[in-house]
Amino acid sequence: MALGLIGKKLGMSQIFDEHGNVIPVTVIKAGPCYVVQKKSTEKEGYNAVQIGFDEVIKVQRVNKPETGHFKKADVAPTKVLKEIKVTPEDLASNDVGSIYSVDIFEPGDIVDITGTSKGKGFAGVMKRHGFHGAPASHGAHEAFRHGGSIGQNMTPGRVMKGKKMPGHMGSKRVTIQNLKIIDVRSDVNLLLIEGAIPGPTTGYVLIKQAVKKPAK
Repeated sequence: MALGLIGKKLGMSQIFDEHGNVIPVTVIKAGPCYVVQKKSTEKEGYNAVQIGFDEVIKVQRVNKPETGHFKKADVAPTKVLKEIKVTPEDLASNDVGSIYSVDIFEPGDIVDITGTSKGKGFAGVMKRHGFHGAPASHGAHEAFRHGGSIGQNMTPGRVMKGKKMPGHMGSKRVTIQNLKIIDVRSDVNLLLIEGAIPGPTTGYVLIKQAVKKPAK
């Protein structure tokens, strides 16, 4: 059994449950994913399967090393490759060339989703860290959104590591844990997952079984 899928975020919507409550959901096109490579403790030092998603339309644009990699697995080239760690038992049951779809999940399953958050460019301390800014009272000028002093005394006489300052915001690997699958639509390879997930529309995400399931 595959323990995860690669998907593409299509956007958000909402559905109604049996009590008429509105549930916000993120729609993900997940799978089919192909097992491209198996990695074992004996050879690579850990057990994992490498899966591919989203077939490449123009295969002539795939470089020679990747073409050989996919040809060895007898799998069509894909745009995305991800690794999922598995147990030795799962490794034995996952054959190269196997295809996995949304059927591995069921409504009510709890999953962790990893994606790349939206990039927001260079941001100041108010947007990036939630600073309140300087007082905009009488006499204050040109410092309303500044972060204030960053200096130290003679000892240690430097700016401490980790100081919250302006800088690049977003575009980071983010994992949201314990999200609930509301619906699985295998005929169109869609997962409807409650809540928001990282990344922009059309961004790729990795969906795995939750490692810290909440207590019922």
